[in-house]
Amino acid sequence: MDVGAGSGVFSKLLLDKHIAASARCVDTAYKFDEKLETHNGKHIRFVKAVRDIDESLILMIDILEHLEDDGGFLKEYVDRFPVGSHILIGVPAFSFLWSGHDVFLSHKRRYTLTELEALVNSSGLRILRGRYFFGFLFPIVALIRLRNRILLKKGKLIAKSDLSKPNRYINSLLIAFHVLELKILFPINRLAGLTAFCLAQKI
Repeated sequence: MDVGAGSGVFSKLLLDKHIAASARCVDTAYKFDEKLETHNGKHIRFVKAVRDIDESLILMIDILEHLEDDGGFLKEYVDRFPVGSHILIGVPAFSFLWSGHDVFLSHKRRYTLTELEALVNSSGLRILRGRYFFGFLFPIVALIRLRNRILLKKGKLIAKSDLSKPNRYINSLLIAFHVLELKILFPINRLAGLTAFCLAQKI
């Protein structure tokens, strides 16, 4: 189950990699109550809300930072998770990286890994591991974000998303960096990154 799934990009990736046999995407922004699609021969269901939860893997990627009561939202879902199920949470990291990108996306906060794990613990989940990702890009992005933050405060920059489609050469280079990071840095990275991830289990 993918909570706050949007177009279901993460669910579709797991289906493509044969990590999941089916998926249910949940998002209150959908204009329909329920819709069933087929993705590469596998069922993917899009729903506006859920009552019963029986999935063994739940994703909450880039969702908690949008909520006023992140802890209450997480606890509400955790109480309905089946025992033994796993949840993967991803959130933007470090408050000092706050920028117009966060304002544009209506973020309420950014998290350190320690803050995210404390939130997960308080919901009743058992933490299996926590890591930062995009560590290789962290120094460059941190410098850009800090500069833009100063310009935003001075009114010399408007709040807008940093997302843009790079050309294929830069995109290929970034993918290579991320693959390398997954192998070398990610397994041990509790120091710094652009995103904090936490894998936990309902016990």
